[in-house]
Amino acid sequence: MTNERILVVDDEPQIQRFLKPALRAAGYDVVEAATGGEALKAVATAAPDLVILDLGLPDMDGKEVVTSLRGWTTIPIIILSARERESEKIAALDLGADDYIEKPFGIGELTARIRTALRHRERAAAPPATLATDGLVIDTVRRLVLREEEPIRLTPKEYDLLTLLARHAGRVVTHKTLLTSVWGPAHGEDLHYLRVFIGQLRQKIERDPTRPSILRTEPGVGYRLVVDPEA
Repeated sequence: MTNERILVVDDEPQIQRFLKPALRAAGYDVVEAATGGEALKAVATAAPDLVILDLGLPDMDGKEVVTSLRGWTTIPIIILSARERESEKIAALDLGADDYIEKPFGIGELTARIRTALRHRERAAAPPATLATDGLVIDTVRRLVLREEEPIRLTPKEYDLLTLLARHAGRVVTHKTLLTSVWGPAHGEDLHYLRVFIGQLRQKIERDPTRPSILRTEPGVGYRLVVDPEA
């Protein structure tokens, strides 16, 4: 049993009926809310470890819930929504959501994303000096990146980009966040910069740059550094 508590915020009864037993079977305690107001109250009173949040709520947009929560808590938030527009996903992530899953979805994928988000919360509480994945080691203390124990030469910008993704390992980091953090606010829309540097990084860190297992693309949204490529 995991003992973590999950708050499911969705006004569709069928989603609640599906998720509650599925998440309990996976070992989670489940709290439910059908509106944004109920969700904000539940986070304050029930102390969940993670929030699964629908964007289409009857009393407010789910992005407003994300904004409100990020004003006082770092609790992981996974967006669960039928909205297909990339702009909606990007907006929710830029506001502070940790991940998103489109409806319809599989419970296996959802529970995997939950585990990743909870692991990230633990790492954020005590950031590791090194991160290892698929033969790659990122050592932020010595500012070294190794592939199969051999040093990789990165430019300063490549290193900054990789370590930013590593700090958010397992989470989607949007194009805008990457650009403004590494190149500054004036470059928030310069996607060409980002694509060039992501391509260069993949050439250096991936076993097969044409089939990246570490640095994954989230089409139209951003990139994700995968901690365990087999997960």
